[in-house]
Amino acid sequence: MNIAIITGASSGMGREFARRLDSLLKKTDEIWLLARRKDRLDALCAQMQTKTRAIALDLTSEKELAQFAEVLSISDARITVLVNCAGVGKYGAFSDQKSEDINGMLRLNILALTEMTRICLPYMRKGSRIIELASGAAFLPQADFAVYAASKAYVYSFGCALAKELRGQGIYVTTVCPGPVDTPFLENAYDSPARMSGLKKLTMETADRVVETALMDSRQGKPVSVCGLPMKLLYLATQSTQNMMQFFMQAQQ
Repeated sequence: MNIAIITGASSGMGREFARRLDSLLKKTDEIWLLARRKDRLDALCAQMQTKTRAIALDLTSEKELAQFAEVLSISDARITVLVNCAGVGKYGAFSDQKSEDINGMLRLNILALTEMTRICLPYMRKGSRIIELASGAAFLPQADFAVYAASKAYVYSFGCALAKELRGQGIYVTTVCPGPVDTPFLENAYDSPARMSGLKKLTMETADRVVETALMDSRQGKPVSVCGLPMKLLYLATQSTQNMMQFFMQAQQ
């Protein structure tokens, strides 16, 4: 049985990935949607053409992840696509943030994504694809978004490294690095739209455009997907700086 797995599928980017893959995956028997909110998953399942399974679980719970691993082990499944979309962010000075908010970001954005990738990888074969959702925030440290940006820098580094490790097996990893995207994530992160900078509002993308670009880049085997001119310019600038630093470091050795 060929399956696709999407985390964070109850809203935002995960929901959009589910809708897009529903129409694109011709050789996939089932799509498994993972998130905490069962009611939203059920509503999305009712709209899908592909056979879809709603799996309500808390990805930050080691126990529930272990239970999911058991379900996967007895399913006789081959994973064609894994999309790790679940994530959370909180805007504000680090010194003002609550411990539970900080730990929640680290557990979901880093630990859960890493563990879900580890759990699913043995069920992937040549031609399988992994999409890790990072952020343009991964390219540079961000004051008042310190923990979130750092967590996405981890996802970016992890995804790029994994792309190199798995390419020889014919498994392709694409790390998606969008700028601000018009989803409920922003409402939760900023609490009020007034707290968002004018620049972020001007460079905001829609979820459908980011997902369309990500899936196209994944099909082409690109290790990184960046949507929109502002983010592409930022990405190229940071890459140029990194390459220059590597050159000088090698020259001094």
